[in-house]
Amino acid sequence: MKCPHCGQALGERICPSCRSGVLEKSSFCHRCGVSLEAPAAAPPAPEEEDTDFSKRTLCSDGTCIGVIDERGICKVCGKPYTGATE
Repeated sequence: MKCPHCGQALGERICPSCRSGVLEKSSFCHRCGVSLEAPAAAPPAPEEEDTDFSKRTLCSDGTCIGVIDERGICKVCGKPYTGATE
């Protein structure tokens, strides 16, 4: 496929539905209208996390919203747990 104004070759791919040539970065086929977007990748599986909120220890930094992990480090800001909230 070439640009009608300058004649430069444009990237092209084939529509999986009607087999016509479409621009490489097109979202839809100009002939049949089928969506050419790649299917969305599945979101990554969330890490297993304890959902019992009463067992969580909040970060001791008064401005952070994180919780303390099993190593005693905040999952958000990375500061070690000091035992007292500021």
